[in-house]
Parts: sequence; structure tokens; C-alpha cells
Amino acid sequence: MEENSVITKNEALKRRSFLRYAGAGAALATLTIAGCNKDDDMPRHEDGEYFGSGDIAILNYAYALEQLEAAFYTKVADAPYSGISALEKSYFIDIRDHEIAHREFFKTAIGGSAIKSLEVDFSSVNFGSRDSVLATAKAFEDLGVSAYNGAGRLIKDSKYLILAGQIVSVEARHAALIRDLISNGSFADDTVVDMNGLDTSRSPGEVLKIASAYIKTKLNVKDLPNY
Repeated sequence: MEENSVITKNEALKRRSFLRYAGAGAALATLTIAGCNKDDDMPRHEDGEYFGSGDIAILNYAYALEQLEAAFYTKVADAPYSGISALEKSYFIDIRDHEIAHREFFKTAIGGSAIKSLEVDFSSVNFGSRDSVLATAKAFEDLGVSAYNGAGRLIKDSKYLILAGQIVSVEARHAALIRDLISNGSFADDTVVDMNGLDTSRSPGEVLKIASAYIKTKLNVKDLPNY
């Protein structure tokens, strides 16, 4: 997949603002130092794009999902579906900017150990149809929330866990909005929140199995923590 279109000055400012308000900017330097300890002997393309191991693998896992979401919402914002209202378009632009901020944050933080830009496949999505776009957005947002929820138990460094909590809360806001655009009041129904009031959680293996339908790049996740 080609890199997303050149980022405008306004979009760059929005991303910087998001990172500042999320508290991620202060942690970025620490994360970058931790992420740059790349072992040159580790495979990268032998069996696919290599995620690494331990917390670095978890960060690359999150980075892959943020790449997927950013690519999707960029396409939606660039070519809105027929009949989209100005309000709905503004929602998608806001979500796009958040996902780009997440993607660029992980890319910078992981540094030399970051996976490359992934090639995606959205051939199953009809971007001219509101129903198709919203259904796909719902699937991505619900998947993203469950992915961060599931990865929490696998993260060793508390700094990463705190940041994951800040990002998953934003993803949950996206999910709630998309769900209500589809069916008002469904933002926290029993398909995602259980009887104990807890949100859905999925293991990395479960998440990547679902996400693989939209990712063309071969992935090497042999050392990605899982359960």
C-alpha cells in the first residue's frame, strides 16, 4: 500500500495536540529509547514482517492495527459515501485524525524496531455505501477495543500499559459513536459489554485472525506474546 497522502499542516497540528492532551508526548522520548534497541540478527522478512518479542512485539501489534484503522478512515474521509451529512463527515475526519495520531505515535516510539507500512485490502468494503462503511467501522472499532483490552495482561512495562489505557479509551469513544450512528442506544449493548459490565477482550491471535482479512502484508508474529 502506498503511504497515506501527504499530511497537511493542520493535520500535523491536530496530531501534536492529541499527543499533548493524552499525555503521550512526555512519554514519547522514553518509549523511543526503549524501542530502538534492535537486534540486527532478528528476522524481518524471512517469514513475513517480524513483530519482535515481548513488549516491542505488543507495540508493533498495536501499530499494525492503528495502520489499518488510519488507512480505512483516510479513505472514508477522502471519498465520503453518497449522501453523507456534514456532521457525519466531521465525525469521520476527527476519527481519522485520532487514528493517524496513534499510528504516527507508535511508529516514532518503536523506532528502528517498527514494522514497515502494511499493505491493506479493503476490496470487501463498498465505500460508496453508508451501511458498508459504518458496518466496517464498527467491526474495526470493536476489534480495536477488544485488542487493547486483551493485550493489557501481556504488557510488562507499566509505561506501555498506561499509554494503552489512554488509547483504548479513545477507541471506545469511537466505537460508541459508530454504534449509535448505526442504531441509537446500541453503544454499550450486550454484544460488547457482559453481565459484569466488562468490555470484550480478545487475544492477539484472535484479533490478527480477524484483521488478516484486511491485511495483505505477510506477518511474522512467532514471538508475539499470546494466550
